[in-house]
Amino acid sequence: MPLTARQLNRATLGRQLLLQRDALDVVGTVQRVVALQAQEPASPYLALWNRVADFDPADLDAAFAERTVVKASLIRITLHAVHAEDYPAFHDAMVSSLRASRLHDRRFTSSGLSIADADALVPHLLEFAGRPRTKAQIEDLLEARLGQRQPRAWWALRTFAPLHHAPTGGPWSFGTSSTYLAAPARPDTGSPEAAVERLVQRYLEGFGPASVADFAQFTMLRRPVVTHALRALAEADKVHELEGADGATLFDVPGGRLPAEDSPAPPRLLPMWDSILLAYSDRGRVIPPDYRRLVIHQNGDVLPTLLVDGYVAGVWRAVEGGIEATAFQRLSDEAWGGLAVEAAALVAFLAGRDPRVYRRYAHWWSTLPKAEVRLLPG
Repeated sequence: MPLTARQLNRATLGRQLLLQRDALDVVGTVQRVVALQAQEPASPYLALWNRVADFDPADLDAAFAERTVVKASLIRITLHAVHAEDYPAFHDAMVSSLRASRLHDRRFTSSGLSIADADALVPHLLEFAGRPRTKAQIEDLLEARLGQRQPRAWWALRTFAPLHHAPTGGPWSFGTSSTYLAAPARPDTGSPEAAVERLVQRYLEGFGPASVADFAQFTMLRRPVVTHALRALAEADKVHELEGADGATLFDVPGGRLPAEDSPAPPRLLPMWDSILLAYSDRGRVIPPDYRRLVIHQNGDVLPTLLVDGYVAGVWRAVEGGIEATAFQRLSDEAWGGLAVEAAALVAFLAGRDPRVYRRYAHWWSTLPKAEVRLLPG
C-alpha cells in the first residue's frame, strides 16, 4: 500500500525526535539524527533543544571539546555536526565530491596550481594541524611550502582535507573565526563505494523512507553513485523498497519507524538550516510549496521556522521581550498557545548564551509578505 504524504512527514518527525523530546544523551542523539547542520554555530544547539528532554547546552560544549561530536565540512559542502564514529565513513563518502567542487573550480584553477600540487600539500597540512591552527597560520605554512602566498590553495584544502573545526569558545563553542584540527587517525572504512553505502544507510535511518533524488539532494552526490549504493544495500538485505504517495520508488531500512499519519506533532521553533528542511528533493514533505521561497533563500540562508502540525507555518526571530513569530497562515488558538509555551522555554534557554541569536539575519524579515505577527514573551 503506498505511503501517504502525511505518513512520510510523520516518519521524518519521528526519526528526527520531533514528535516528542527524547531522554537520550547528547552524543547518542547526534548519532540518532545522523547530522546536524552547523553552518551557524548556534544551530546544533537549537536543533538539540528541540529534540532532547531537559537539554543542557554544556553537554554539547563538552562533546565538541572531547571530540565525541565533531564539526566539519561534509554534506552538501557545508558544515555539519556528526558523531565522531560516523565521521570517517561520511568523509570518505563525500571526499570525491568535495575535492571536485574545489579543485575543478576556476577560483582554484586560476591560481596556477595543479590537483597534484593540492594533494601533495595534504600530508604537511595534517601534520601541522596536529594541534589547533588558525587560517593565518595555515596560510603561512602553505606559503612556506609553495614559495608564495596562495589563498586559493587553502580555500580548496579546508573543504576536502580531513579536518575538524576546533572549538574556540563563545556562547556556542565556535566563533566567526574558525580554527582547524586534523581528524584523528582512522580505521580503514573500505572502498569509497562502501563509505557511500554507509552514508546512505545512516541517512535512511534518520530521514527515510526516501528516494534516490532525496539522498542526492541531501548530499549533492551524483545519482548513479546513489543508485549503485542502494542496489548493493538491497542485495545485502539492508534496505528495501516502498511506494510513495505519487508512485515514486522509496527506500528504507528494515524496521524503520513509520508512525501513524494521525500522530500528534507538537509545535516547534526550529533553528536556521534545520536538517529536516534540507534533507529531501521533495521539500513538500515538511515545507508547503507556497512557503519554500519564504524560508529558503537563493543565497542559501534558511530561516528559523515555526513548525505547526508537522509542517512549516512561518518563521521566528529573537527580539527584545521574547520571540517574534510570523505566521504565513491563520493558526488556531491552540497552535498559538503551544508556540507560546515553546517560545517561553526558548527565551529562557537563550538567556544565558545569546538572547538575540541570529540577529545578523534580521534583514530577511523586511522581505516577508504581510502575515500575522505576534510577540511571544519569555
